[in-house]
Amino acid sequence: MTAVSGVSALSVRNLVKSFGGRPVVKGVSFDLAPGEVLGLVGESGSGKSTVARCVARLTKPDSGEIKLGGRDVLGASRRELRTLRRDMQMVFQDPYSSLNPRMTAGALIEEGLLVHGIEPDRRKRRDRAAALLETVGLSAADADRHPRSFSGGQRQRIAIARALAVEPKVLICDEVVSSLDVSVQAQVLNLFRDLRERLDLSILFIAHDLAVVHYLCDRVAVLDQGSLVEIGPCGEIYRRPTHPYTRSLLDAVPVPDPAAERARQAV
Repeated sequence: MTAVSGVSALSVRNLVKSFGGRPVVKGVSFDLAPGEVLGLVGESGSGKSTVARCVARLTKPDSGEIKLGGRDVLGASRRELRTLRRDMQMVFQDPYSSLNPRMTAGALIEEGLLVHGIEPDRRKRRDRAAALLETVGLSAADADRHPRSFSGGQRQRIAIARALAVEPKVLICDEVVSSLDVSVQAQVLNLFRDLRERLDLSILFIAHDLAVVHYLCDRVAVLDQGSLVEIGPCGEIYRRPTHPYTRSLLDAVPVPDPAAERARQAV
């Protein structure tokens, strides 16, 4: 999918956020289509994680509009927000700190089912947790293990399973592979590609690595010092970036295809 059409899964308009009087997000606007993966890229400090936290309403923006499937996120009541948060889940960068070390993998996944009143039956919750662990490439037997006994990549898979438990329509992924080894990154990225196809998820994928975004995403939005400077189909921007900042990001990305490299240098 390379274009947004019809009702957006997620719509962000003129998002603004400052900290201590310093503008961090400056009028950012974008749409995420149903079933689309949109990459939001930029260097450290560009504001991309702040955008993600504002979209998830973990951080309150100064102004702007956020709609999830046409529903107002910023103006939602506490009761409405509970439903919205079921439909929009977030996976964080650090799998070591985002999981409660005192809970088993199964309990971590079951928690969302219980909080949102999706499955009151304990046995069915356990079965659902076991199935989700298998969905993300782990074993049902892993449900009784604690986070400390898993590798970083496995912990991130548990975090993904926990987010998927409530069957969200939109998944926000904030630098979810940046702390993982390259080989593990590839496994997690392939998992996202598979989940997107199987579950028809819309994914906002925040990253600083354009090679990762090119591999996974349909479109890419480039954030520079809080401003959205370029957005478009991933392949098109990768081959023919129009903004100097985008070109500077791409200069650091190795291109294995000589023809693609020659085309990029010709721009």
